[in-house]
Amino acid sequence: MKNIQQIKDLVSSGSADEVIRATDEWILAGSRDADMAMALYLRGNAFRQKQQWGSAMNCYLQAIEIDPDGPATEAYRNAQDILAYYHKDYYNP
Repeated sequence: MKNIQQIKDLVSSGSADEVIRATDEWILAGSRDADMAMALYLRGNAFRQKQQWGSAMNCYLQAIEIDPDGPATEAYRNAQDILAYYHKDYYNP
């Protein structure tokens, strides 16, 4: 099983599928600690890279349940802002 730093390195290299596989191992391990919250946050980022917004939001919410003060809270808010974006000129040419 990869450690959190190795998973972070995968995220920065753009390997979304590898991040998802690596974080699956953390989820199967089942611990509910700060490392699990970080793994879920990183998994959410990988899904976001793949434009799978629903899966990303679910991962962020699970991470928030474990660690409400972690980075997933801000990522969740940012994702909500992106998905709620509305530009009236795009709809009224």
